[in-house]
Amino acid sequence: MADLFEDPALSDDLKEVQVLRKKLRLLVERLHQTIVGQDRVILEIILTLLCRGHVLLEGVPGLAKTLLVRTLSELLSLRFSRIQFTPDLMPTDIIGAEIIEEDPDTGKRSFKF
Repeated sequence: MADLFEDPALSDDLKEVQVLRKKLRLLVERLHQTIVGQDRVILEIILTLLCRGHVLLEGVPGLAKTLLVRTLSELLSLRFSRIQFTPDLMPTDIIGAEIIEEDPDTGKRSFKF
């Protein structure tokens, strides 16, 4: 088992994991300076971000959902935006739509986003 940790490539990987763990601990500590409780939500959001996934936060007003995401985006130097969902919200309201546009001079058609 000792030979396993003597491999230089593995040793470098272990160092990177230790650095990542330290940074994640610091991130969670800083989040807890603003957000009280919500430990599981914080962990699941961080795991989702590490996996390059998407998060949909649902809940009654007053649970600090927006504050949590805004704080996390500030700590990670990310751009923050928020979408207020309504019953009639459509995907095109969020991401837009491609339309076919025709050039009147050439008749050439192209997609415009």
